[in-house]
Amino acid sequence: MPLPAVSAELPAVEAILPLWRQALGRDYAAYRNHVYRVLHFFRAFAGPDPEGEAQAAVAACFHDLGIWTDRTFDYLEPSARLAEAHLRRHGLEGWLHEVLPMVREHHKLSPYRNSARADAFRRADWTDVSLGLLRFGLPAGYVRAVRRAFPNAGFHLRLVQLSLRRLCTHPWSPLPMLKL
Repeated sequence: MPLPAVSAELPAVEAILPLWRQALGRDYAAYRNHVYRVLHFFRAFAGPDPEGEAQAAVAACFHDLGIWTDRTFDYLEPSARLAEAHLRRHGLEGWLHEVLPMVREHHKLSPYRNSARADAFRRADWTDVSLGLLRFGLPAGYVRAVRRAFPNAGFHLRLVQLSLRRLCTHPWSPLPMLKL
C-alpha cells in the first residue's frame, strides 16, 4: 500500500484548530504541527479510510488540548470532554465511539484492541512523541518527510517543560496520561 502524500493543509483541521488559537497561545504553531504529523502518521497506518480520517482529524485537534484549556498535565478527560462537546455541537454523536477512544487511549503503552482506528491513532501519536524512534513499521524516510513538512516548533521542548513541572508538583504521579 502506498504511503499518503504529505498535505500542507487539511480542511478538517483548519475548521477546528483556529478556534483554539487563544487557548494555545504561543504554543499554537507547535501544537498545530503536532496535529498534522499525527494525522499523516494515522493515514499511513490506517490506509484509505475517509470516515476514519475525518474522525481522526477531530481527535487530533482535541487529543492534547486539555493541557492548555484546563491547565493540567492530567489532560485525557478534559480533552475528551472538548472532543465530545464538539461532536455533539455538530450532530456527530455517531462518531463518539471512535473519536473518544482515540483521545482517551492515545498514550496507551500496549495495543488498543477495541478499535483499529484508535490503535492506529495511538501508534501515530507515539511515532510523533518519540520523534520517530518508534515507527511501528513506517519507513524512516516517510517519518522524516512528515517531520520536515511540519517542523517541531518547540512542541517537544514544551512537553519536557510540562513533564518537569508535573514531576515537581506530583512526584508520585509524573505522567498521569500513560496507560498500560
